[in-house]
Amino acid sequence: MKNSDAVTLSAKFQISIPKAVCEAHKWQPGQEFAFIPKGSGVLLVPVPERDQLAGIAQGAGRENYRDRADRF
Repeated sequence: MKNSDAVTLSAKFQISIPKAVCEAHKWQPGQEFAFIPKGSGVLLVPVPERDQLAGIAQGAGRENYRDRADRF
């Protein structure tokens, strides 16, 4: 994957992701993505499948939860 991989926005506001990028991240056709505004750009983040989220909060407890009262 090269840093110089550049794409053009089509008239239908579509972008083709370079094959090298898809292969490097193991992205598959039909996979969903979220666009997250970040400064003057956008982050492209794959939306995980439900089964990929299993165990993500393992070990999380309520005792160390940050409440709004402790914010400045």
